[in-house]
Amino acid sequence: MSFLPRISGQECIDALRKANFSVLRQAGSHIVLKRTTPFAQLVVPDHKELDTGTLRAIIRQSGLSVDEFLKLL
Repeated sequence: MSFLPRISGQECIDALRKANFSVLRQAGSHIVLKRTTPFAQLVVPDHKELDTGTLRAIIRQSGLSVDEFLKLL
């Protein structure tokens, strides 16, 4: 398993924007992002620090590998 740093929700969103995701909407502290090609839609909590399991699930749902995501940070 690759090491995942402790990052905030905004840092995660910034990295996902580099992977062609765009913000679709926000409901409270949860931000929904969407990518059209290939289609993917995911929810990122806007917290100061994301749990490791939550971040790993977001990366898996985005279709990126952990290494690809880390390069986007």
